[in-house]
Amino acid sequence: MDDANRVLEILYDRGDFVLADELARIAGLNREQLDVAMAELRRRGHSLEIRPARGVCLRRPLRLDAHLIERNLGTRRVGRSVLCFEEVDSTNDVAMGSARRDDLDGLVITAESQRAGRGRQGRPWLSARGEGLLFSILLLDNAGLLPHEAVTITAGLAAAEGIGESCGPVCRLRWPNDVQLEGAKAAGVLVETQNRGSGEAATVVGIGINVYSAPRLGPGDRPATHLARWAPAPDRIDLLRHILRRMDFWVARIADGRFDALHDAWVGRCGMIHDRIRVVSGGAEYVGRVIDVSPLEGLVLACDDGRHVRLPAATSTVI
Repeated sequence: MDDANRVLEILYDRGDFVLADELARIAGLNREQLDVAMAELRRRGHSLEIRPARGVCLRRPLRLDAHLIERNLGTRRVGRSVLCFEEVDSTNDVAMGSARRDDLDGLVITAESQRAGRGRQGRPWLSARGEGLLFSILLLDNAGLLPHEAVTITAGLAAAEGIGESCGPVCRLRWPNDVQLEGAKAAGVLVETQNRGSGEAATVVGIGINVYSAPRLGPGDRPATHLARWAPAPDRIDLLRHILRRMDFWVARIADGRFDALHDAWVGRCGMIHDRIRVVSGGAEYVGRVIDVSPLEGLVLACDDGRHVRLPAATSTVI
């Protein structure tokens, strides 16, 4: 481990000021080496606060850092490697552009801001720099074991579980991709798939979470909220680590064909069961009562005209 990462770990774990001499001693550095390490952390975008009587601390909110995200993460697939950017057009695009390499399965791309972030149906995803958690996960599905529908609801469930474990509030899920707090949207999911040839597919799971602020509402937008309203000083690094662990857990179960537990966990958080809704899917409109959400077939709707239909997430929008 290099000196800068060693100092970063100490400051992050302490979460408060550390006297410079103590910091150097714990890191096994002399003062000159400590100064060099702190300069490197600043170069990487971290903000350090220095007070003569109290020492050094990381100024919060913290910048996303690959070393802290990967450290002892304990996942088998998701998050084996992490890249953090200051700004990109879209984290989904960066992740999909990495799909040419098989050794990058499970890659996580994060960004402090996106120039052209997007949600479902081509809608823009807006987040002020450093105010949200924006990331994408690359999954290389060479054996056809990760159905699009299952990955979509898995991403929402993992986000909801990770938010609860890291920040405390209990999130509800609205099919197909909304993570909600008290009926307001706190996070969204965009799953995109690209054929790699010979039956192989690259799936990118994009997740955007409103952490410190929510975008302004436009005409027709659903209410939105942010985690800082529900939890004091959310830690984006801790939050992302919890979500990646939950995503890794559920992706492994999908790959093993174990869909029942995924179904039960998702439906247990869904506030739509038995609701009467209107859905546009594949150019047609359906009105009826929600019966179920299937990890393989999508929304199961008992239509007002007596039909039972199954509507896939990729082509459906709840009106």
